[in-house]
Amino acid sequence: MVDSQYYLPNDIGVSALDCGEAFRLLSPQEQMYAHYLSRAAWYGGLAVLLQTSPESANIFVLLQRLFRKQTPAQLEQVATAAGLSAEEYQDKLKALVKASQAFQEQPTEMEALWDSCSCLLYSLEDRQKQLGLGDKGITTYFSGNCCLEDAELAQKFLDSKKLSAYNTRLFKKDNGGKACYEVRLASAVQKDCAVDGECESCCGSFNFEDKEFTVKRGDYAKLMEKVSSNLQQAQAYAANENQRKMLEEYTRSFTFGSVEAHKEGSRYWIKDKGPIVESYIGFIESYRDPFGSRGEFEGFVAVVNKAMSERFAKLVSSAEVLLPELPWPKEFEKDTFLKPDFTSLDVLTFAGSGIPAGINIPNYDDIRQSEGFKNVSLGNVLAVAYATQKEKLTFLEEEDKDLFIKWKGPSFEVQVGLHELLGHGSGKLFVQDDKGKFNFDQSKVTNPETGEPVSSWYRGSETWDSKFSTIASSYEECRAECVGLYLCLNKQVLSIFGHEGQDAEDVVYVNWLSMVRAGLLGLEFYTPESKSWRQAHMQARFVILRVLLEAGEGLVGLEEVAGQDGKPDARITLDRSKIHTVGKDAIHRFLCKLQVLKSTADVEGGRALYDGYSTVSDSGAHNFLRLRETILLRKEARKMFVQANTKVNGDSIELVEYEGSAAGLIRSFTERFQDDAEQLEADLLEMSKRDAPCWC
Repeated sequence: MVDSQYYLPNDIGVSALDCGEAFRLLSPQEQMYAHYLSRAAWYGGLAVLLQTSPESANIFVLLQRLFRKQTPAQLEQVATAAGLSAEEYQDKLKALVKASQAFQEQPTEMEALWDSCSCLLYSLEDRQKQLGLGDKGITTYFSGNCCLEDAELAQKFLDSKKLSAYNTRLFKKDNGGKACYEVRLASAVQKDCAVDGECESCCGSFNFEDKEFTVKRGDYAKLMEKVSSNLQQAQAYAANENQRKMLEEYTRSFTFGSVEAHKEGSRYWIKDKGPIVESYIGFIESYRDPFGSRGEFEGFVAVVNKAMSERFAKLVSSAEVLLPELPWPKEFEKDTFLKPDFTSLDVLTFAGSGIPAGINIPNYDDIRQSEGFKNVSLGNVLAVAYATQKEKLTFLEEEDKDLFIKWKGPSFEVQVGLHELLGHGSGKLFVQDDKGKFNFDQSKVTNPETGEPVSSWYRGSETWDSKFSTIASSYEECRAECVGLYLCLNKQVLSIFGHEGQDAEDVVYVNWLSMVRAGLLGLEFYTPESKSWRQAHMQARFVILRVLLEAGEGLVGLEEVAGQDGKPDARITLDRSKIHTVGKDAIHRFLCKLQVLKSTADVEGGRALYDGYSTVSDSGAHNFLRLRETILLRKEARKMFVQANTKVNGDSIELVEYEGSAAGLIRSFTERFQDDAEQLEADLLEMSKRDAPCWC
């Protein structure tokens, strides 16, 4: 029971992301553009293996070599010949590896590959069960001997050099009893050289607070070469000058390790309004960095869904009317709302550790505050991810289930739209720049929580991520989710999405019910041993559940019960008659606090508030530690997605689609990298082996 969260069932759901019709409607030039962007994304996405855990790259290569030689069906026959049953075929990997054709052809290499990852693959030692820093878990953003204090010192150093942490990793070494730190930048170029627009002295050795820091280029170099090469090829098929300039800057970023170049590319990306083929690529989200500053590589390529995008365009047009409805004073809102693109997309390619339902980017505070951003909703992801079977719907009353299934998709569409556009797109950061200039009037702005003048703000190169570090991602997701809950009560918003009358009320009810249920489900992602959360969004939803439970007056009910099978179960209920009163008031108060603490860079106050609601204990009105065991007992594994491939066929691009099954998923990956598979696998193993001593 204790370790059940670390096991996945063999019958996990697998679904294909359908983008065939959208792709075939593209012109030949647009298809070429999408192809090379996709290739860049897929190669860059392999860096995630090197950003996760020491064994990840080796496991990937092991499986690629197995399945390049034999399909799953052929391997099942091998397993049967080796005396394994159908169930054992899926569970007893070592026996299958040794009986495989890949092993027969290269026994020494395959034995070494198996030995390099098998122990860690199955390890359930406390530190190796989850991502974390120091003794709280495993990460390859930092060498194994780094702790929170090292991460904090490195952040101060990076701030002093005006370097972003987004594309870095940190390695701590001992030099005669003195700690030395290596900051490694992701780049194709491995030698030190000046980059236009970047601090010329960013690479080299420096003394900072009596510690030696060395900044080097060349992390993931072989992968960054492939990313840059494909982006250069995509330039020939760009639709306009903004796209060409964007790709030039991205190429410069991945070639030289320049975040400034990536920011410049992002500026051109924002200016590229309404493209038919939408994309973004880089070291983007910091959710999986235990310190919350380093970005995981991701890249997506998608085609605009025009019908759904019209709804989001109406929401954008209404934004300036809706923003004043939010519960903070106008001084805490951006001076000007920069109307972004907001489109619904059918994903062709999404390379990274997972596929979200929506995105608000870029994540650079200075650009978002003064130049703008874009929002996207991933329509074909939503269509597949949130299809629910009644018999698998847990923790709800029977009378809620049919309504939940009917309105879960439409309500989530509303929530995603509000979350991305008016959640992540709202709120002002108070900043004093390097020249001492403020972006707000100190003499006039009052903190609504204290009634006193604002007394704290961001200084110089400080950013939201660098300041709030470990809680920044989840705190911001919580703020955006609260905005969605709050504004979905607005009839104008519901009308934009086509919901009127009773249907509109049902959408509101299911959206709020879905949120409190998600807060309960979020307990799966809490680790009691380290008292830490492993997933930013689920922590955010648990916090919201706590806030709404605290509101009282019967708004939310949560009780432990016995299931029909006699095992522990739980029921969560929501009084729909109190959403517009008790619920709205609770979110109003909490959301205002979140924004004020964020605007004023009040890290101490922000941590106290957020950590307090994030606490999972066995005391109080609800025993959340015991409820967590119930959640694990009845959890449903998340679906996996199968994505298509593209390949050049003469002067045109062919879309290769796969069935929504484990075999289809495997085939998509073996064919995705088949042109240079052996060299690519060798490069991954070399990069993994080079850093192996750093994780001990």
